Amino acid sequence: MSRIDYFRDSNAPEANSVVPSVTAVVQDEQGNLLLIHKTDNDLWALPGGGHDVGESITQTVIREVEEETGISVTVDAVVGLYTDPQHVMAYDDGEVRQQFSICFRARPIGGSLRTSSESKEVRWVSLSDLDKLDIHPSMRLRITHGLDASRTTPYIG
Repeated sequence: MSRIDYFRDSNAPEANSVVPSVTAVVQDEQGNLLLIHKTDNDLWALPGGGHDVGESITQTVIREVEEETGISVTVDAVVGLYTDPQHVMAYDDGEVRQQFSICFRARPIGGSLRTSSESKEVRWVSLSDLDKLDIHPSMRLRITHGLDASRTTPYIG
């Protein structure tokens, strides 16, 4: 399934769904950031995905990171809540989803890098290389917040 992200675009279609989802800011011991090259929109992003019935939100983070990257994590903190109604994702099946993402900070505890049906490339990215990657502005905001060690309260917006 492919998607188009609309961000503060007056020509964006109207949202017809909201799905709680998660993303995770995961850094290795060298400070590199775990990123995936997504198959649905061809952008680089934090690993994450939709919350499933029957699991806690922490379980969602752990499952999604491992599914998309092969890396096992433990969750440390909430980075923020990202619910901008001016960010919608239009899927080729007609769904137009308003962003609703909870971003977490997590630490790797095992596993090895691998791709999935949602990630055509997975890698640990040096922070100095982030500007070389095509990253959506809303994802860039989460990354900035997640890497800012001075933040003491979660972002809400």
